[in-house]
Amino acid sequence: MSQVQTIFKNMSWLFISQIITSVCGFIWTIIIARYLGVNDYGILGFAISFTGILTVLNDLGVGTHIIRHIATDYESTDEYLGNAIPLKSLFSTFNFGISLIILLIMKCEPLVIEITLLFTIESIIKSFFGLFSSTFQAFEEGKYQAIGNTIINLLLLLFVFIVIFTDTGIFGITFAYILSNLIALVYLFYALQKNITKVNIHFNKEFCKKITIGAIPFAITGLLHTLYYSVDMIMLTPMAGDYATGIYNATYRLISVLTLFYGVYTAVIFPVMSKMYKNDKKMLNVSFEKSVKYLMIIIIPIAVATQFYSADIVVLFFGKEYAACSTPLAILIWTVCLIFFNAAVATVLNASFKELVVAKLNFIAVIFNIVLNLYMIPKYTYNGAAMTTVLTDLLLLFLYIYSMKQINLTPNRKFFLNIGKIIVGSIILGIALYFLNLNMWIAIPVGIIIYFAAIFLLRVFDDDDKYIVKEILGRN
Repeated sequence: MSQVQTIFKNMSWLFISQIITSVCGFIWTIIIARYLGVNDYGILGFAISFTGILTVLNDLGVGTHIIRHIATDYESTDEYLGNAIPLKSLFSTFNFGISLIILLIMKCEPLVIEITLLFTIESIIKSFFGLFSSTFQAFEEGKYQAIGNTIINLLLLLFVFIVIFTDTGIFGITFAYILSNLIALVYLFYALQKNITKVNIHFNKEFCKKITIGAIPFAITGLLHTLYYSVDMIMLTPMAGDYATGIYNATYRLISVLTLFYGVYTAVIFPVMSKMYKNDKKMLNVSFEKSVKYLMIIIIPIAVATQFYSADIVVLFFGKEYAACSTPLAILIWTVCLIFFNAAVATVLNASFKELVVAKLNFIAVIFNIVLNLYMIPKYTYNGAAMTTVLTDLLLLFLYIYSMKQINLTPNRKFFLNIGKIIVGSIILGIALYFLNLNMWIAIPVGIIIYFAAIFLLRVFDDDDKYIVKEILGRN
């Protein structure tokens, strides 16, 4: 099987899994938001964001570090994985203690502390799930990770229905998250034992020290990345109240369904790029250009269409109680486009052993985000937080492009020309939607036809794209 076919196989498994995840995510997001109400949903949003920021302490970048090393040396699997398990157990215990201390210092209400600590336990379970997923990624076996993700989301949806039927409130919802992740972790451990390697736990102090030091740049990047996508939620609660947090959290849940797809990209492409950096740097650049092009073909028109139908989308999924979400949704949708591009550049830099550069750029982004939020949230509440997120991603985009120039991996003129054509095609779509003023359900098929006709006439797809399709189909 060729590298292109392997990538397509893994992408297909993870993409199907992500579709299931997105559908389930949409359903439970709507159901949970309606069931809990704005205030309790604000507490849930705080807990998820808080644990999301500190979840890096469960891993400290070990998972990403392991992918890069195992992908280039399968013989090291037992040593890396065997030492990572006890190491992450220590990290997780430390995280739980730190979380409790911070919550007490913040003088949070007892209910907020209890829910947040339970979500800390859930984050620990997810961290070990991530470790085993990292091993499958390194072996380019996306099938098992995809099945694990599907188990989590289907079970979570089932448990949410049970919680609502039994009316166990916010605690029931919290335990639904914990139990679904725990069951999926057991499956992934079984699949790892059966299909990749028997897990033999070691604790070599020197090797664990080596892993930790090597993983620190990834840990810093992970913390900073999570921080500037979660700090707005944390800042909204004390600065604007639970209602504003609930509105923003509901909006972010919708956006996060789309951003999950870039996780598929990273999971499949990172181990491949790590190999390419070692064996074929020219192909590293080509893989970046092509993957970004395909991501932009999908996401930019979605962003344009959301501008016209954000109010309809919010009312459809959340009801009129959340009507205020329409404006932040129309703003935040643009961060999805920027995330996809930025994630691709970060993947190239990490694969090229430039993880320290990625960490530095994310540090700049976090400082920018926090400072701007201090001004924007008091003045514009959740809309200010949304604008700050987009501006932060835009800053990071320019910083990443500059960094690529520094390592001689600048995309060629043809790449930027293709992105320009995609933008033009999306503008044509936007003009058509504006003048046609269609019902949302009619606009979807009409918009798809108009957009793809536009990019076809603009010749966005070239001979290289045709070759890739033939390679996937095994006709080359």
